[in-house]
Amino acid sequence: MSAHHDVSSATGASHGSVKSYTIGFILSIILTVIPYFVVVNHMLPVEGIAITVLVLAVGQLFIQLVFFLHLSRSSEQRWNLITFLFTALILLILVIATIWIMWNLNYNMMEH
Repeated sequence: MSAHHDVSSATGASHGSVKSYTIGFILSIILTVIPYFVVVNHMLPVEGIAITVLVLAVGQLFIQLVFFLHLSRSSEQRWNLITFLFTALILLILVIATIWIMWNLNYNMMEH
């Protein structure tokens, strides 16, 4: 079996090739090492460090979703992608609602 072909399981789920796993692994390592050196060497102000770490963490999330979880817009992965997006939406609503409630409680407690 060639390392360049995708392998399908008995359920029809597609697994990546060795090449795609290697690319994903190398990109994940790079997106881990960059923020590490930025933080350890104090290359940016605190706000810049936070933004850099956040942006590279989101980038790493997408790299891992594509290369390791094989989420894509293909017809085979459509339901997995929809499920992931729905879960992300629910988490976003939960986090925003929690922050709003905590801010509202803090505001009302400080007023009285």
